[in-house]
Amino acid sequence: MDKVCAVFGGSRGIGKAVAQLMAQKGYRLAIVARNLEVAKATASELGGIHLAFRCNIAKEGDVHSTFEEMEKHLGPVNFLVNAAGINRDSLLVRTKTEDMLSQLHTNLLGTMLTCRAAMRTMIQQGGSIVNVGSIIGLKGNVGQAAYSATKGGLIGFSRSLAKEVARKKIRVNVVAPGCATHGDETRQHSL
Repeated sequence: MDKVCAVFGGSRGIGKAVAQLMAQKGYRLAIVARNLEVAKATASELGGIHLAFRCNIAKEGDVHSTFEEMEKHLGPVNFLVNAAGINRDSLLVRTKTEDMLSQLHTNLLGTMLTCRAAMRTMIQQGGSIVNVGSIIGLKGNVGQAAYSATKGGLIGFSRSLAKEVARKKIRVNVVAPGCATHGDETRQHSL
């Protein structure tokens, strides 16, 4: 069976690092981002047969059509990475409602939509999902109340989804990158 991995938010940052690792492990990749040109550049850098797709994960229609295109050109997605996210730092009293909504729609709703779309084929064949959260979702931070809420919600969503689909041989994990110092030691948090 072909190993196909879709990395939403795969054109830069953590998503790009994950894409590089998955390419080394032999996966055929769908690099998905809002900016198609940047996604194409990342796919090209990886070498091999990797494709780029444009998608606004906050829009259900975009997510649905992106999954159709990925499956048409690469085959069924059996590994999904949700690394797309945005942050609009501001004290809550100064945060615009549209900034709250854009973070909720991208960081939480978007991940829910991509997971639901992936379930169509994963329920039949199994698969793995990794959602990228943040340590801020666990501990909070001044000026990041809305961002923290979205990442905290992502943790709860991922835990619940893992319980829903475990019997179908689908693994769901959430990682919470961020540094927490404890003495001289720096650690990553994984839930």
